[in-house]
Amino acid sequence: MTTRNRPLSPHVQIYKMPFTAILSISHRITGIALALGTVVLGYWLASAAYGPAAYGHAQAILGSLVGKLVLFGWTGALFYHLCNGIRHLFWDVGHGYEKAEADKSGRMVVAAAAALTLLAWIIG
Repeated sequence: MTTRNRPLSPHVQIYKMPFTAILSISHRITGIALALGTVVLGYWLASAAYGPAAYGHAQAILGSLVGKLVLFGWTGALFYHLCNGIRHLFWDVGHGYEKAEADKSGRMVVAAAAALTLLAWIIG
């Protein structure tokens, strides 16, 4: 038996992860981000219930540059997860499984999420 000096799978410098796999991983990550964002939302609502001083403190935190970046990221995660969830509903009824269609719908999800996030922040 001869042993060959070759890897069992492609090296990370060779292997290119498929776009749909990146979107799938992103969907899971945004789900976690939304759960964490719900805790922040709960903190903000609870601070409003505790009175003006607590609410002012929460507003100062969420109104800071870091707070706004977190809220912007949470908004992006929300719209990405929503748009990708709609894409999955189409998959559930059997549409869009072909590689070209899956890539096209994935790009549409990313574009729609970016556009909705910017639109929400412009309006808000």
